[in-house]
Amino acid sequence: MSQSSYNQVWKEAMSELSYLLAEELPPVPPPPQRDRVVFFQRLATLYVRYVQVFRQLEEAHNMLVHPQKRRLILLLLKGVMGRVLELKYEMVEKEFSEYHYVDDILHALKLTPPALEIPIPYFFVGERSKETEERKTMVLDVLNLADDSKDLDTSMDKVMTEEEAIKIIQMVERAWQGRVRAKLNKEIRFSNFDRRHRAKGAGSAFNELAAIRIQKIWKGYLQRKKTKIARDEEMIFLGMVMDPKYQGPLQAEIDAQAIDASIRVRQKKHEEIYLNAIDAIVNQIREFEWNDMAKTMKNQIRQWFYECRNTTGLFPDYPTVEEGGSAIIFAEKTPQQLVEEIALQEEEAASKSKAKGKDDKKAKEKKDKGKAKGAEDDEEGLTMMPSAFLSELAVANKRYEEVWKTRNESENFTQIHEVELVKEEMRKIVEEEVRLKVDEEMREELAELKLAIDKEKPGKQKGPKKKKGSKGGKKKKKEKDLTPDRTLESLCEELVQQGLLKRAKNFRMQDFLGDYNYLGTTLRQNDIEPMPSLLDVRQVLSLYGILPLGAPEVHEKAPLIKSILLVGPAGVGKSMLVHAICQETGATMFDLSPYSTAGKYPGKPGMAMMLHMVFKVARLLQPSVIWIQDAEKMFYKKVPKDEEQLEPRRLKKDLPKCLKLIKPEDRVLIIGTTKAPQNSELKSMCKMYGKIILIPRPDYGSRYILWEKLIKKQGGKITNALDLTSLTKVTDGYTPGHMVQVISSVVTKDRINDLTKQPLTADDFIVPLAKFEPVLQKEEEALKNWYAKTPLGKRRTKAAAEKEDALLKAKDAKSKKKK
Repeated sequence: MSQSSYNQVWKEAMSELSYLLAEELPPVPPPPQRDRVVFFQRLATLYVRYVQVFRQLEEAHNMLVHPQKRRLILLLLKGVMGRVLELKYEMVEKEFSEYHYVDDILHALKLTPPALEIPIPYFFVGERSKETEERKTMVLDVLNLADDSKDLDTSMDKVMTEEEAIKIIQMVERAWQGRVRAKLNKEIRFSNFDRRHRAKGAGSAFNELAAIRIQKIWKGYLQRKKTKIARDEEMIFLGMVMDPKYQGPLQAEIDAQAIDASIRVRQKKHEEIYLNAIDAIVNQIREFEWNDMAKTMKNQIRQWFYECRNTTGLFPDYPTVEEGGSAIIFAEKTPQQLVEEIALQEEEAASKSKAKGKDDKKAKEKKDKGKAKGAEDDEEGLTMMPSAFLSELAVANKRYEEVWKTRNESENFTQIHEVELVKEEMRKIVEEEVRLKVDEEMREELAELKLAIDKEKPGKQKGPKKKKGSKGGKKKKKEKDLTPDRTLESLCEELVQQGLLKRAKNFRMQDFLGDYNYLGTTLRQNDIEPMPSLLDVRQVLSLYGILPLGAPEVHEKAPLIKSILLVGPAGVGKSMLVHAICQETGATMFDLSPYSTAGKYPGKPGMAMMLHMVFKVARLLQPSVIWIQDAEKMFYKKVPKDEEQLEPRRLKKDLPKCLKLIKPEDRVLIIGTTKAPQNSELKSMCKMYGKIILIPRPDYGSRYILWEKLIKKQGGKITNALDLTSLTKVTDGYTPGHMVQVISSVVTKDRINDLTKQPLTADDFIVPLAKFEPVLQKEEEALKNWYAKTPLGKRRTKAAAEKEDALLKAKDAKSKKKK
């Protein structure tokens, strides 16, 4: 696609965004909605539409090369991301579930389920600041050094025992004897074969019979080959099988990848040109326009002096730096308005102290009334929560309409920066610099005027009064720095040596395969709570884990999520998701699992030092992910005897305290994974983890996709001999982890070489799969019952019970009317 095509994508996204802003920011606020279903439908519709705008803006920002456009798109993109998270939070609060099924909305908007996929912006990792990049490279260097030292240690320290040496000698000797026996048997077999055939007569009848047999076999082979080709062509014609020429990478795909790479290069080049142009234009404005700006400002300020003198009889007080300096003077207000504002402020300050006692009494009365009216407000209707992103989106949208919507770019074919726009932006910055300098000079001039005309001696100017309320309030305790003299590099080295700072494995969110839950809406309509699909889990974690960690502005203003707990059977991909979140956001990974902390930093002082170091480095290297594997061990009801040495509950009290210290500006996320949450104290675990995500075993659609994609990824080929449908049906209850192990053991290099002669079949996978124990329905039901006891699960159960009661009351009322 060309740059004009991506400009069109941006234009379509902005058109839809303007409609959304008009709906969400009407002149008259809409009345509260009493029907919860209708209110949720509006929320879900807005969510789906914002996701579409998000996908379009991400594509435009990823592929456009114009530096000024990309800056505005980035601002819009972050605002839309934040709004999507706000709507998701409201949807969870109104439906009491982390998963939502909106098939009716997709049908109304003419969209398919893949349209709900949350894209991961490229700028999270591809366009990080130099400071962040340097810190990340430093951590990678420390990890590489640790890996090299481990390799050297293992190679030097390994000493072969006598038993191991004997086993190796026996293995080699037996292999040699086997080869000798095989060679001897081969010679005997060939000698017997030659003896038998020599005994037979080599007459013409025998030769003719042999030729007929050879012809029969050859003609049969040719006919079968022709039949197979004709059948394959028919299936391709009917659209039942993909044409082989489309299975491999096409030339168009290769060209598109090359174009993408060239666009990245052009983006960097245009960005460098733009930054150099900014420096040159700023210097040019300072050189040629500084004096004119200063002269104009001084004339305006002097005029203000004289107007105030003529109106009030006195020269005004010059605004302080804290108040904004002469920026207040340049506001579109008359001197009389300014004087009135100052007088009003003084009157308000005097009246506040008198009316304070009365206000306290009124506030208490209002609180008492509010408690009584709380239930009535719920009945009155539901309203949207205030948004922290809509105002920013409205400003950015206005900027687009003023500058870019009708701009003619026919002459800017290369899509470099617009010089006039740069001048407008930089002129404002230079004006601020000029204003600060002019303010200093005009303060002195005002003092001289007061001394000469009003005979007023210069004194200290009164600054803004400090609020007294801050003294009485409780001061928050600041976290003590236990390592003030240590560098970041030394802390990282120690954490790596202790195994608490680790390298994230190379997984991506796209590697977590699954299918959409097509029955979710139907089951919900019949009051049956569906189990989420693996694709639903991926979408939820992209929202909760990746988007806030990737963008600081989104993390600060969106609903804060400090911790997530992933619950599911072994092998469903919990650890893989943790590594994928780290890779997609470029986050540093810390490991505070019980097995990683066992025997390290003993005692209370040691534990305090460990947590301090981990959280200090996590804040400095943000975004960061703190992983706690086997999270249930930290909240054991009773510690098993074989795990007493681990001291799994040593972080139970101190880690929640550290969690409370995480602020919105700290992009630090704690992720726990567990396969047996029933063994833990539910109340303590729910306090620790704000979001609990249940990951089920894969359903039929997800299993089919997993078998197909994983076999191809390993190098296998799927032919008609491999019945994927039957294999998917038979393997109900097996997890993706089981499938990966089986495929890696079956599809080996030797087996790949023999695929032409012996294609893969379902039997090849069933035999090794039988060695694993599947996840039974009982285990999944146990996890589902445990999840129903969590705060969100309780709220959903309560809402379902209230709905049933309302239906029963309605039926009773109808039956009474009939009687």
